Amino acid sequence: MAHYNTILQQLTSIFPRHDFDQLANVHHTGQKFRSFNRWSQFLAMMIAQVSGLKSLRDITDNIKSQGNLIYHLGMRKTSRATLARVNEKQPHELYKAMFYKMLAKCSKVAPKHRFKFKGKIYLLDATTIDLCLSVFSWAKFRRAKGAIKLHTGLDVDGYLPTFIDMTNGKFHEVRWARALDLPPGSCVVFDRGFTDYNWYQFLTEKNVTFVTRLKSNAKSYFPRKRPGRKSPNVIGDKTVMFDKVKTPLRIVSYKDPETGKVYDFLTNSMDLKATTVAELYKERWQIEQFFRWIKQNLKIKTFLGTSANAVLTQIWIALCVYLLLSFMKFKAKLGISITKILRLLHLNLFARRSLEELYKPPDKDAQINSHQLSLWEKL
Repeated sequence: MAHYNTILQQLTSIFPRHDFDQLANVHHTGQKFRSFNRWSQFLAMMIAQVSGLKSLRDITDNIKSQGNLIYHLGMRKTSRATLARVNEKQPHELYKAMFYKMLAKCSKVAPKHRFKFKGKIYLLDATTIDLCLSVFSWAKFRRAKGAIKLHTGLDVDGYLPTFIDMTNGKFHEVRWARALDLPPGSCVVFDRGFTDYNWYQFLTEKNVTFVTRLKSNAKSYFPRKRPGRKSPNVIGDKTVMFDKVKTPLRIVSYKDPETGKVYDFLTNSMDLKATTVAELYKERWQIEQFFRWIKQNLKIKTFLGTSANAVLTQIWIALCVYLLLSFMKFKAKLGISITKILRLLHLNLFARRSLEELYKPPDKDAQINSHQLSLWEKL
């Protein structure tokens, strides 16, 4: 029988240990560890994410139950107090740096988007993560409510979170978007919450295409119909002018064939087909699905520490786990969802079997050889 490392050990080999240690040496404060290390912290928190463990006690008890397996993973003995202290004190920037290292690796194997657009396409949005203000006093949002806001720019190539930032709940999305370094020739898609005509002018001057919804109270001037035949379900296509925008913009009116509702899309592209403009905005639904998935499947709604550093550590590690799952799906070309990938990891995390075979469908032609089944032949 072939010898296999545990599924967890094969999974962590995607991000080599020596690369992690280089980042850990940079992002360390205080005295050197005597009986612990950041690799043990990462593995413990990663196990919590994949296994859905709900407390520090659950994590440490789960690790202790694995016996010698943790030694082969390079883990040190992990106590509840030590893990809590490291989460609270050691900089979360380690996992932020690890995230971007992994992102670069994932981007190389991610499938390309399906649109007839040569550049990158990014979907921008933000979601709030509610916190109890009496426990997380640093996360002020409203009078009796705390929250942090997760700002995200999702690359349509593989739906990878390329631009990520976390702020307090009051920080507006537009302020975050203005600071993004979007590459010329790319396209950004966002909802009406990002409306800022000065920013629209900046994007146009930088040669960045944008697609968004038009606000109902927006005041446009000098409308002019664009020549050419209208595509199916496109009921209007015109160029207009806005205050604070020097160059003309374009409004595409599209009727949803399923609901009959009319949507007005605003863009600075005069070359995209009207139906492509509508399809690009419809693609924005993918970032809503991304937020829903990480909230339902990863541990980013309840936290194992109360300091800002502990919360950010947990979220960055959760995002690293998302990239690990995505990398597995891209590299192995698995035709299954990352939800199923995560479920199988949860059931087999410490099993000694091939990671590749774990996701292969069963061989329907394989014969069942069982001594118990042979008993039926004697009846």
